[in-house]
Amino acid sequence: MLINAELLLQYQRCKRRTFLDIHGDKSQRDAPNELLQKLQQDKIAHQLSALAKVTYHQADYSYGNWEAAEAATLELMQRGVEYIYKGVLLENYSEGYTLLSRPDLLVKRPGKSCFGDWMYVPANIELGKRPKQEYQVVAAFHAQVLATIQDLAPETAWLILRTKERNYPVDLLKWTPRMQQILEELIQVLELPNPPEVFISRQKCNLCHWYSQCYAIAQSEKHLSLLPGVTPLRYTQLQDVAITTLESLANTSPSALENLVGFDREVAPKLIVQAQSSLEKRPLILPYPLPIKDITFTAPIELYFDIEAQPDLDLNYLLGVLVVDRLANTEEFYSFLADKPEDEGLVWQQFLDLVWQYPEAPIYHFCVYEFDTVKRLARLYNTPASLVRPVLNRFVDVYEQLTQSVALPIESYALKAIARWLGFEWREKEASGAKCIYWYDQWLETGDRSLLEIIQSYNEDDCRATLRVKNWLVNFFQDEYGLRLA
Repeated sequence: MLINAELLLQYQRCKRRTFLDIHGDKSQRDAPNELLQKLQQDKIAHQLSALAKVTYHQADYSYGNWEAAEAATLELMQRGVEYIYKGVLLENYSEGYTLLSRPDLLVKRPGKSCFGDWMYVPANIELGKRPKQEYQVVAAFHAQVLATIQDLAPETAWLILRTKERNYPVDLLKWTPRMQQILEELIQVLELPNPPEVFISRQKCNLCHWYSQCYAIAQSEKHLSLLPGVTPLRYTQLQDVAITTLESLANTSPSALENLVGFDREVAPKLIVQAQSSLEKRPLILPYPLPIKDITFTAPIELYFDIEAQPDLDLNYLLGVLVVDRLANTEEFYSFLADKPEDEGLVWQQFLDLVWQYPEAPIYHFCVYEFDTVKRLARLYNTPASLVRPVLNRFVDVYEQLTQSVALPIESYALKAIARWLGFEWREKEASGAKCIYWYDQWLETGDRSLLEIIQSYNEDDCRATLRVKNWLVNFFQDEYGLRLA
C-alpha cells in the first residue's frame, strides 16, 4: 500500500477520513463544493507565483506510474539540476507499505550525497500563512524519504507560505520524531477492521468529501460531538468518566466535570445545561447569565450591520445596514458595495455617513468581525477617532449576549443555525459567507452582475436574521423574568 503526504496531512486533521480515503466506498463521497474548488485554484495560483521565481526541471512521467516517475527524478538528481518540481521518491517502509514522496520542489544544496558534491532538500508550497504542525510533519516526511534516496539526511526542509516572509525553515530534529509517531499511528488505523469513531468538528469537516456520510451517522447516534462546546479534548475527558450520551451528560453534576482537563467551574455547568436544552428541545437560561440590565432591549431606531469580505484580497467589499425605525414602523436596507477592490474606501465613507444620521441608534451585529473590521478600516483610511469611537461604542454583539446567557437546542451557534431554529430562512438556500467569497471572485472575473445581486440579497438576509435573533432574545428574557416576578 502506498502512503503519501496527502494521507499524512489528512490523518492529522481526521483519523476517520484517512481510513475512508483508502477503504471507503468512493461513490458515497460528496461532490467538491465551490469553496474547496476556490482553495484549490488559489493553491495553484500560489504555486505558480512561487515557481515563477526559479528555473526548474520536471520529471517526465505518467501520473500513477510511480516507478518510472522515480527513475526520471533520480536522473535529474544525478545530473545535479538546481530545482526539481514534483519529483517522485519511493521508500520501502515496512511489510506491505511504501512511502511515496512528491515534494513541490527538490532544491539543490552543497553536501556529500550519493550523487556527488551536492544534495537536495525538500520545499513545499503551502497556501497557509503560518507554519502549521501538519505542514511541518509533511515536510519531515519528504525529508525522511529523501534521506534514504540520497544517503544523506537534510538538516532542514522548507515551507513556502503565503506571507511576505515566505520561506520558513522546518526543524527536522524536532519534527522527524513526531512525524514517525504519526506515521505509525496512521498505519495502525489503516489496519483496523472498521473506520474510527465519528467526530463532527465543523471547522475541519465542512470541506471534507465524507462529511455527509459522517454527519448522518453522528445524527443517528445522537453523538456528543454535535453538542456545542464538546471539543475533541472534552469528548475524550467525558469518555474517560463514562459520559457518552446526552442523557448521561444532562444528569451529571458540574462538580464531577470541573476538575477535568478542558473544563472549569464555568464550562462544566454551561455544558450540562446545553445538554439539558438539547434533550428537552427548549431554550434554557445558562448559569451565571449576563445581568438583566445588560441584555439589550428595544430602541426607537436600530441598525443591523453585516459585512461581506474577500480575505485573499484583504478586502471588505460589502457593508450592509438594515435601518429599523420602530416609531415609523419602517425597515430600509442599505447595501454599500465595492464593484471593484479600489472602491473599499468609498464604501467605508458611505457607511460612516449613514450611521451618523442616527447618532443614538444601537448598531447590532453578530460576532466580533464587524467590530474589529470597523477599527481596521478606520486605521486604514485615517478616519479621525472622533468619528469612529462613538460609533464603536454603539456596537452590540448579539452573538455574545445570546451565548453568554442562553442555551438553545441546536448543534451550532452560527447565525444560520440560530435563525433557522427561529423559523427564519435565507432567500438563497445555498448561500453562505464562503460561497460569497467565490461569487465575488467570479464577478471580478466575468462581470456577471447577477452574482453581486445574490451576494447583496444574502447580506440583507444576514442583517434580517440578526434582527430576528435579537428580537427573540429580548422577548425571551422579558417573558422569563416577567414570570419570575409575578
